[in-house]
Amino acid sequence: MKNKEKGISVTLRLTESAIMIALATILSLLKLVELPYGGSITFASMLPILLIAYRHGTAWGLLTAGVHGIMQLLLGTGALSYVTGWASVAAVIILDYFLAFALIGLGGIFRGLENQRTALVLGALLAGLLRYGCHVIAGATVWAGLSIPTADALSYSFVYNATYMLPETIVLCLAALYIGGVLNFSSPRLAPLKRDEEGKGSVFAYAGGAVALAALVYDISAVFSCLQNGESGEFDITGISQVNWTWVIIVTAAGAAVTTVFFIISHFARKKG
Repeated sequence: MKNKEKGISVTLRLTESAIMIALATILSLLKLVELPYGGSITFASMLPILLIAYRHGTAWGLLTAGVHGIMQLLLGTGALSYVTGWASVAAVIILDYFLAFALIGLGGIFRGLENQRTALVLGALLAGLLRYGCHVIAGATVWAGLSIPTADALSYSFVYNATYMLPETIVLCLAALYIGGVLNFSSPRLAPLKRDEEGKGSVFAYAGGAVALAALVYDISAVFSCLQNGESGEFDITGISQVNWTWVIIVTAAGAAVTTVFFIISHFARKKG
């Protein structure tokens, strides 16, 4: 990752960051699942910020992520009406919004690794864990006695926030794994990764990967949407019986079939080339 910044102007960085902040904001609003007691699963809404942190470095990533955190605060100001006192309001702003999203910028610390996919997945995992930690601390302090029981507030906050942050992080890691094998984020201008086969059949391989990703995201959303107790917000494994397994099986089978077809086409396209 040496000399990664060469050829990348400040103007280009600002432009890319603005686009990615806008994309992350849109993805955060397009929720795949909104859980009954609170929290939601999005289609990797943290990924655009993670990509900026990986591409332009941790410092720039933290700056971009901080702006994204402010955007999330502006969109979630309604949550502030549930807390009273300036200290509680300040804690919610810092922990649940600004810090929780600003720390996504630290996901770029693995950019020195040779394998882009590994770096992005590790960054996604770290970003998810850091955001989860912020929400846990906020839940165990500010929200204790409000939406979270005062007794055993810390253990409750660990479990409650995991009901949406666990699937959110899994989706993020899967999306990072996919995009990390498609585009080269080290080059001054974004470009498809170069392959020994000179790209022959790669379009079909990318399409197959996209279908597989979409099917996995659907399955994760369908399962985890039923695992939060609607009355207490706690993780409830018995909710798995409420999952629409018919659709999960159909989507999984269809996704596997279409993905297989794409990869077979890709294989023959490469051989023919």
